[in-house]
Amino acid sequence: MLELAAETAANWTKRPLALVAGLAGPTQQAISEARTARDIGYHAGLLSLAAMKTASGDDIIAHCQAVAREIPLVGFYLQPAVGGVVLSADFWRRFAAIDNVIAIKIAPFNRYRTLDVLRGVAAAGALDRVALYTGNDDHILLDLTLPFDLRQNGVTTRTYFKGGLLGHWSVWTQTAIRQFEMCKDARYKDAVPADLLALDARVTDCNSAFFDVANNFHGCIAGCHEILRRQGLMEGIRCLDPNEGLSPGQMQEIDRVCREHADLSDDAFVAANLQKWLA
Repeated sequence: MLELAAETAANWTKRPLALVAGLAGPTQQAISEARTARDIGYHAGLLSLAAMKTASGDDIIAHCQAVAREIPLVGFYLQPAVGGVVLSADFWRRFAAIDNVIAIKIAPFNRYRTLDVLRGVAAAGALDRVALYTGNDDHILLDLTLPFDLRQNGVTTRTYFKGGLLGHWSVWTQTAIRQFEMCKDARYKDAVPADLLALDARVTDCNSAFFDVANNFHGCIAGCHEILRRQGLMEGIRCLDPNEGLSPGQMQEIDRVCREHADLSDDAFVAANLQKWLA
């Protein structure tokens, strides 16, 4: 799969693409995966720490350092509901100080923990070196729009998320690009447009159905697959884990948000291009 994705990216001629591979497991597995991705031509690895739940902070940092020696590293703060580890601002300070760390995907779905990452990176003096991406699918547009003021020793440093690494935006992607451009434009206005602030709530409502919030995110992958299936981009909603699928009531919630927020979809765009893409 990594090779297929790299070949597809190489055939994309509109602009260069950065290739980021997912890395998981205990240290030796993650190192092996990093070497495989590097040898195929990937530029960086997004490191899941789900396998390190029982490890100490020192051991997790040593794990990250070992993997970073193989490939430039993108950190990943995954929410605990789907396997993430709760990590402190001091952990993120130490993580951001690793030379080969280039970015962090911040996805704890929690305002306090999001700020912990920002504070940690600022304390490491790494805001100019480590790109920050939101993975908070419950708060997408405001994360991408609003500034974050970080105070240290009486000095204020203002920063923004560079972009989003968002499972939610694996669907309705044409509209997502437009929303991202709206967020970036709003950063340079004296006041954020009220319509953009209100749109954040509508996107979050869609996410509640796609990500199966009512069932503690059990159907989050299958929910995104269901949107792609409806558009003809997937034949079914099967997941790698046979125990994953839509939860009871989730299909009805997806029906609801597709009906109530139809203008946020990219159904027409997909329909116009589907045969070309599948040829």
